[in-house]
Amino acid sequence: MGLIPKEIIEQVLASTDIVDLIGAYIPLKRAGTGYKANCPFHNEKTPSFNVSPHKQFYHCFGCGKSGNAIGFVMDHEGLLFMDALKKLAGKAGVHLEEEPDNPKARAARKSRGRILDLHREVSAFFHEQIKKNPDCQHARDYLKGRGFGREMAERWEIGWMPDNAKVFLDWARERKFTGKELVACGFAGLKDADRPSAGIYVRFRDRLMFPIHNEVGDVIAFSGRQLRDDPRTGKYINSPETDIFKKSNVLFALDKAKKGILKEKTVILCEGQIDAIACHEGGVENAIAPLGTAFTPQHARILKRYAKTAVLCFDADTAGIKASERAFRELAPEGLSVKVVQLPAGDDPDTYLKAHGVEGFRKKVEEAREFFDFKIEAARSNGRLDSAEGRTELARECTSLLAAMDDHAARDQQINIVSSLLGLTSSTLREGIGKSIKRATAQANRPVNRRDQEQESVQQTRPYPLDRTVGYLCHLALVSAPAQHFLSEQFETLHEAKAWIEGVPLLEKILAAAPDPGSSAAVNTFVGDLKPGEQKSLHREMGANDATVEDGMQSAEQALGMLSSVVLQKRDAAVKSALKEPGISPERMKQLLEEAKEIAGLLRWAGRSQYDDELPQETIKTEKKPWEKKWKK
Repeated sequence: MGLIPKEIIEQVLASTDIVDLIGAYIPLKRAGTGYKANCPFHNEKTPSFNVSPHKQFYHCFGCGKSGNAIGFVMDHEGLLFMDALKKLAGKAGVHLEEEPDNPKARAARKSRGRILDLHREVSAFFHEQIKKNPDCQHARDYLKGRGFGREMAERWEIGWMPDNAKVFLDWARERKFTGKELVACGFAGLKDADRPSAGIYVRFRDRLMFPIHNEVGDVIAFSGRQLRDDPRTGKYINSPETDIFKKSNVLFALDKAKKGILKEKTVILCEGQIDAIACHEGGVENAIAPLGTAFTPQHARILKRYAKTAVLCFDADTAGIKASERAFRELAPEGLSVKVVQLPAGDDPDTYLKAHGVEGFRKKVEEAREFFDFKIEAARSNGRLDSAEGRTELARECTSLLAAMDDHAARDQQINIVSSLLGLTSSTLREGIGKSIKRATAQANRPVNRRDQEQESVQQTRPYPLDRTVGYLCHLALVSAPAQHFLSEQFETLHEAKAWIEGVPLLEKILAAAPDPGSSAAVNTFVGDLKPGEQKSLHREMGANDATVEDGMQSAEQALGMLSSVVLQKRDAAVKSALKEPGISPERMKQLLEEAKEIAGLLRWAGRSQYDDELPQETIKTEKKPWEKKWKK
């Protein structure tokens, strides 16, 4: 956040209505002074996701997700802070002016910018080759044979990597890109990792190059398709993972398909890039494809943000069936309904679209079968139901797949369908599912190695320790100017409480920054600049205390009084414990008794004395009540 002035971030938040923003992603219903919805970040039947118009803030009481407009876009679209800020700034018409930052952050940003620049220029180089290089005729012929013309290549920025590596390396040298940068971006590799001076080799040779974009449209990697059969290499080769490209987080064509998926609430999952492109070119704009790798849990979580149903459109062969099952195992736990398109043997979306047109393909998608209908029908066609062994094996597979479903109502429905198709009782399936879930739970609870534990600890940010009363005071300081002013003058009380109550330093941080309670943008900008754990705790307090504060000063005084009472009680317990310690010196005993007298007086003044039966009677009789003078001043 250091690169953008806080005033600009506040301006973006002030120009963005969070109700309108979130309402464009999920349906919101009015609930009192706010809005409610089923949480887009976890599966639920009863709405627990709340949006506050006056705080410009959202909070889910189910999963704990909460934040401002920027945070919602980050979570819902999987964007980095700067990308989400740019997106909202563009909609709000706010110009982002960067300010100087620390050298490390500036260097990291410069490096990322340089990598993105390199990918953008390389993409333009590849595209120029396919348009003009005479050695590229076979690549153009391939596209023409697939029914794609120049316009399609322009829209998808498709290119070609020359077979002669010198052509690419000479171009990179002219553009002042170093060999180190080419290796870092995955365009080249070291001939000898132990001896960098041995030189580099170009990773892609004579391949059709498809740019891979992130969700905001930046080119972050490439997928190269083989043009001449070579058993030594795969049909598709993707860029290796880099600082800006993680395969498990990226789906081909998602940047173009997002609007279509949100509109249809359905995503069509194809097997390859060409199939996804063919769908879009035919007008089916909610199609995407994985990058030739296994479908991952992160892919499923990304799709859950946009879709309720995933339609798998894989090849009809054995490999396609297995790929469908792997995708189901990742999609079902996220609550997505999974269906399968059944194309004729030998067809894929591309060939079917060419043979039957877009309406024929749309009809096939509409007729997509529920996953278990498809699986059991495929097993019947393969003769697996003709033997007891085959039926038993299929039942075992279905049981394992049913156990992956997180939506219990949907699972119950599928249990009835599967039991009917396989001739089993539903109770038999439920028993098997229970055992499968227990096995999965036991496996998940197995000890993990230190690296796994470290990764998990990073992913699960712990809330900042925050006493309930201090949390409420933090809330008051953020929503009420009189409360904030009053609390900022209570330095001594808060300083004393810090030694006994958790969370006081966070309250002091709020009072020191003094964000304007009248500006939700200022408050949300301040909270967004805190550490993740502090944000998590404040978001929880802001979500739990959504009602408007009518008298902030009175509420703050009452809460501070409660806090002082708690401090006295904790001091009381500490003194009593110290008095019971063996071998106390007379001087230490005198100090403790004097402190006990002071605490007893203050507690009686507060109407909460618990000392009369425990302190020596002579102490009580001779007490001069010094606290009265202190509180009457």
